[in-house]
This record gives sequence, C-alpha cells and structure tokens, in this order.
Amino acid sequence: MGEIYKSSRSMAQKKKTASKKTSSNKKKTTTKSAKKKTSRSGQTKVAKKKSKKAKTKTKKTSEKIVIDEKNNLVFGSEEELFSHFQPVIEKLEGIFFGKKKEQDIPVEAYPDFEECLPLLLEEPLEIWRDEESIKGESIYNFIGEFEDEEQPDEDPIFYVAQAYMADEVPCFVYLHFPTRNEKLVDEYRKGQVIFDISRANHVEGAATGDALSEGDELAAGLYQAMLVVRGEKDIPEESFPEFFELREESIEEADEIWQSTDSQGNVLVSFIKEFSDIEIEGMDSEELFYIAVTVEEEDSQAHALLFSFPTVDRNLVDRYRQGENLQAEEVTQQSNH
Repeated sequence: MGEIYKSSRSMAQKKKTASKKTSSNKKKTTTKSAKKKTSRSGQTKVAKKKSKKAKTKTKKTSEKIVIDEKNNLVFGSEEELFSHFQPVIEKLEGIFFGKKKEQDIPVEAYPDFEECLPLLLEEPLEIWRDEESIKGESIYNFIGEFEDEEQPDEDPIFYVAQAYMADEVPCFVYLHFPTRNEKLVDEYRKGQVIFDISRANHVEGAATGDALSEGDELAAGLYQAMLVVRGEKDIPEESFPEFFELREESIEEADEIWQSTDSQGNVLVSFIKEFSDIEIEGMDSEELFYIAVTVEEEDSQAHALLFSFPTVDRNLVDRYRQGENLQAEEVTQQSNH
C-alpha cells in the first residue's frame, strides 16, 4: 500500500499551523479540495467521495527519486523504491490486518476516504514515533479525526498513516487507513508521542521570559521540531524545568555560539554550554549540554530568546552547530519582554 509523499512544509512549519489552529479554534475554515471544516472540538469534517491518491511530491535529481539522501535512500525508479520498502510494508500490513475488526470500514471502501491522507499529514492531531513494532525501524504514526458529512450521526472517522520521515517531513507512507474503531487507533498510540495538538498550548519546556511561553509560532515550531529528532533516552521533556536555572549561564558564558538562517529568512543564534560537573539522576551519560535558541531582531540585532533545553544527546547538539561560529564575537541577548 506504500505511497510516495513529500510535504512542502517542514515539521517546524506544521507545528506553527497546529499552534495557530488551537489558539483560534472558534473559527471555521474550509478548503475546496477536500471540503474540510475545522469544528470547535478540533475534529475535521470531510465529505465522503472518491479521490485520487496523494500526489507524488518527492525530489527528483537526474531522474532519481530522493527519499532520504543522508541515509542513501535514492532510487532509480518507483519499482526500485517499492522493492526496498516492501518488507516493512508487508510487516505493517500483517500487524494491521491482525487487529482490524470485520465490522469496521471494509477495505474495498478505503478509496472513498483517501482524500483524508494529505489533510492528515499536513495537520495531524497526534504523531507517535514507534521503534518497537519493527526492530531497527522508526515508524511515525500520524493520527487524525474526521466527521463524515454523509453520515453525521455515525461515530467519527479516524485516519491513521504510518510514514517514513526525513528532515522532519513525512516522505513515504507505508500504510494508511480509515477506521471508526478507536481501540484500533489506540494500538498506534505507542512509543514516543512527538506531537499532540491538545498539548499545543501547554508546553512543559516553556520558561518565563522565552517566546515559547508566550505562544510564539516560530518558537513553537522549532521546539516541536527539536522534540521530533530528540533521542528516546534523552532527558524527558517533563524534566526540563529542573534545568531552567542553567539558562542564563549558558547564554552569558556559552562555550559555543552558532548563527544560521532558516528557510523563512529568520537569523537564528544558538548558545551551547557543556556542564560536566552536574549529575543527572537516572541517566547513564555524564555529559550535560544546555542550549538556548534565539532569533536576531532585524533593527537592533539583539537576540530574543525563543526557547532553551537540556540534553545529553551529542547528535542533537551537533544539529545546533550549523552555520557560522560566532564564539569570538560579542553577541547581545534581549529578553522577550
């Protein structure tokens, strides 16, 4: 059932949309292509009709299909691509059919609901990273909820997609299906939850004085993107407040300062400091880093604090060592207030 999918938006941009949607959920919006309406409950209405499969939006280079260049997932044809992913697809289908109830939506009716797929991948209600179902594979489970306009009295329709993600974007869908059985949906709420729209306005990693605590969309998007790539054995998000006292020292006495420009033109400056003298209860690593992410203001060139966080994951730290190293230069930081 695999399908190629390449969203035009990064995960950070998606989280901006989700945060905005949550804060203004009294409004109703429609999209002609899918006859979609966002209700006050956060559910989505969609007319049940035949629709084409999700469009292929993968990057092609010299007739090659690029799914994940960093991991050498570059294919000469769709046949080669599907041959590579087929073992995972078959395992996931086997798991799915082993759990599906006969009285649920019949498989032959699935094409009637396929228009839900692009909507789900663009604005999911939940995303879970599952590293348990298939050894050695990280499967991202996208979950959404829709109302059937043709049968408004029926239970809501849940839509689930299992995808491969690269650079914070879903780019290949292994399996996707509609269901009215929430117990089946619960089976896909496993592993680490990396996004939950119900928590979009309550971020445990937000601290007084940063833009994240004030609902800033750029801060929320970048923060959620950080959670996506964060290792499962890293410091849990609910423990972040225990390290907030390290923020000022990390900014004022940073070991490294890196400046980069994102795709929207924002100049981001990351302050990195290592704390080798702090023991972390329940963690194997003896290395603790604290990172503060700021954005440079155009007029004053001061830096407004977006968010900050602790980590013991060197790979995550390396993601913030991008662009120009400003370690030797004077950098000013300004509170978001």
